[in-house]
Amino acid sequence: MELIDGKATAAQIRKEIKEEVNSLLKQGHKAPHLAAILVGHDGASETYVNLKVKDCEEVGFRSTLIRYEDNVSEKELLNKVIEINKNDEIDGVIVQLPLPSHISEEKVIETIDPSKDVDGFHPVNVGRMSIGLPCFVSATPAGVIELLRRYKIETEGKNCVVIGRSNIVGKPMSILLAQKKYPGNCTVTVCHSRTKNMKEVTSNADIIIAAMGQPGFVSADMVREGAVVIDVGTTRIPSTETKSGFKLAGDVKFDEVAPKCSYITPVPGGVGPMTRVSLLKNTLSAAKKEIYR
Repeated sequence: MELIDGKATAAQIRKEIKEEVNSLLKQGHKAPHLAAILVGHDGASETYVNLKVKDCEEVGFRSTLIRYEDNVSEKELLNKVIEINKNDEIDGVIVQLPLPSHISEEKVIETIDPSKDVDGFHPVNVGRMSIGLPCFVSATPAGVIELLRRYKIETEGKNCVVIGRSNIVGKPMSILLAQKKYPGNCTVTVCHSRTKNMKEVTSNADIIIAAMGQPGFVSADMVREGAVVIDVGTTRIPSTETKSGFKLAGDVKFDEVAPKCSYITPVPGGVGPMTRVSLLKNTLSAAKKEIYR
């Protein structure tokens, strides 16, 4: 069993990004600039956005954090997104989800300029991804693909099961793994909460991508010997062992599943750091106008 170290891989990629930013600056270009909009005070969102700002500082990006209270109107938020779209100094924008119930996440996502949509959520980017055109790919699936590539994990002709069908992870993950390139060329099955005989399906998988959002959902009897298991789950659960009072739990029962695997990601330290670094990669691409010229 080999542990897939997302933390170390992400650190290496940040180093590569920083070197590229330094090269751009020497050529007279400006530093990439990421804007993040945070509504309310959700603990997980606060933590994640603060980490994004820290990541930007590490690689030499400029960053702008725009904060609103929970009662901000949908119109005010949309107007801010439109303002950022028109600001040539800002290369990428993210609106941290979830949003309060009175604000339509769909409207906000669709208002973002696709050329600045570094989260890869806009229907234009999702559509381009689905037919293999250059686009911004959602950060978590992009991070998983990068881990498979960097660990040289064979995917061609493999049976891959994606557990979960969210627009952010499950659906794009299944599309990327089915594409005619490496990593890809898999035979992909998508399982979800209504799937019958899931154990039978996952037991035949060479690669399992667990993105259900249910701690400990994948047990040893669901995994075949030698399988590759990528755990996307990052659920915050109460814990007396940490100062914060919570810890991150993956979708996989790591201790019992790991001995059966050829490769497996831990939680934390697996996919999470790759999600953050994928956002940086997208922002760098946006600044260089690599996708939308």
